[in-house]
Amino acid sequence: MSIQYDETGLAGSFGSFPKSFDYGAEEPEVQSPSSSDKPRILLMGLRRSGKSSIQKVVFHKMSPNETLFLESTNKIYKDDVSSTSFVQFQIWDFPGQVDFFDPTFDSEMIFKGTGALIFVIDAQDDYVEALSRLHLTVSRAFRVNPNINFEVFIHKVDGLSDDHKIETHRDIHQRANDDLADANLEKVHLSFYLTSIYDHSIFEAFSKVVQKLIPQLPTLENLLNIFISVSLTVLILMYTTSQTCMFLPDAEALFYFRLMQDGSGCAYDKESLATIKLNNTTVLYLKEVTKFLALVCILREESFERKGLIDYNFHCFRKAIHEIFEVGGVSSLLSEKRNSSLKFAALNGSIL
Repeated sequence: MSIQYDETGLAGSFGSFPKSFDYGAEEPEVQSPSSSDKPRILLMGLRRSGKSSIQKVVFHKMSPNETLFLESTNKIYKDDVSSTSFVQFQIWDFPGQVDFFDPTFDSEMIFKGTGALIFVIDAQDDYVEALSRLHLTVSRAFRVNPNINFEVFIHKVDGLSDDHKIETHRDIHQRANDDLADANLEKVHLSFYLTSIYDHSIFEAFSKVVQKLIPQLPTLENLLNIFISVSLTVLILMYTTSQTCMFLPDAEALFYFRLMQDGSGCAYDKESLATIKLNNTTVLYLKEVTKFLALVCILREESFERKGLIDYNFHCFRKAIHEIFEVGGVSSLLSEKRNSSLKFAALNGSIL
């Protein structure tokens, strides 16, 4: 498959729209929430289960091979993930042997403000002790905060055969839920993921965890569905400064757009766009949404001939994104009401 790159727009004119077209002024950049407003994700599990390696690979771009030299975590390590414009959160990496009965362990403080608890289980090790610790952790956290999302990463599956992966997943799933049922905790829901730092699985799993913490997610998905219906495109919403990509809605293909950076910051800005024409009558069209967020449109070449309508629809979409995540804690319901006034133009000429 030959690929032709048309990147003249990286410093081009499509980042801002002419006022004569009634596109309006540029929206201000989405502001960052304060630390107290950020969702908290806890990383827990036994020693050497891979918690710190996951954090370093996903959020600090460390090579998986470099994680072999990481020392064991001996205290709570707090990481403020703020490399994205509006999806920001804190990660607390806990040492392997957490003593919930230690008087210095403040369960109320730790679990009360937690959005998700990720428990990492080493799939290549005997996980009997890990399951016991998982049950104790979930039981303690659920009693403090029943709204926590409980996520189980069945980790290091890269060393297992496909049949062994399936069997391990089934066994851990069954045992963990049986333990909860025996303790009359049937209301607790555990989500299970097969993960490895040596492939995309860990990024996909973390993406799904983070998505659950975004209250505006249904509105965001609705906007993407509207864009798809009127522009006849397939969309990928992705971060441009991290290997962690969030797909809304789910996409089967992963496209990496490598953007150059220098010491003064990212070269990717509101003027950025890229067009890639494939030899199978398909066009990939990337445009900036926010400083850290890009929208990739996958569409037929004949649809791209009406690029003006696609750009207009993109402007409506971008404006709605900024309204949804504007400063002041505006609720999704209010934002959705505002979005109803936005008009997307369909390729067939009708207006929604």
